[in-house]
Amino acid sequence: IVCTSATELKGYATGLWMEECAGPYYVFEEAGYDITIASPKGGPIPLEEKSLTEYFFTDASKKFLHDHKALAKLTHSVKLDTVDMNSVDAIFLSAGIAVVVDFVDCPPLKAAIEGLFADGKPVAAVCHAPVGLVQCVTKDGKPLVEGKKVAGFTNEEEIESGMEQAVPFLLETKLKELGADYEKTDNWGNKVCVDGNLITGQNPMSSEHAAKELVK
Repeated sequence: IVCTSATELKGYATGLWMEECAGPYYVFEEAGYDITIASPKGGPIPLEEKSLTEYFFTDASKKFLHDHKALAKLTHSVKLDTVDMNSVDAIFLSAGIAVVVDFVDCPPLKAAIEGLFADGKPVAAVCHAPVGLVQCVTKDGKPLVEGKKVAGFTNEEEIESGMEQAVPFLLETKLKELGADYEKTDNWGNKVCVDGNLITGQNPMSSEHAAKELVK
């Protein structure tokens, strides 16, 4: 599971959207996976405060924050460029709007995604995290998402969140520009696309669904 290291976006304090790590974490744990939490910088993962409030604070998130083993992985995340990708069976990109800071133009993430995808291993990303796919290409140099069914945070969801001026690009628009067959459902609905070994989800409500598709 790859999480953000970014703590701020244009003056807005941000970080990991807790559910997008916690939900998939327990799906993978139940499946018997050996889980590594990594990040661009390594070390403690910052948390998006809003993800710990009211109905955003899911049962999985609450369980995670009382799980010493899980918390240890989150507070001592592995620096992404130190991970031996030959030992990795799948990659799952968690989000929080912070990923627009450090998942874009991130060489270690690009290399990890391209290598695993080329090997036919599952590559999954939810909500804003498909920003990490934008930089990626296939072996023949084409955009990785070109011609593939993908989901991701919608333009309408970004505008509703009030952050459309803070992001470097609107994800829905960018994916379409790269030739993706972009699909979506209503704002904040559960939407997951599976196209071969590429798995993408629209928003936090899609993260556990995406994780379950990866496990299949």
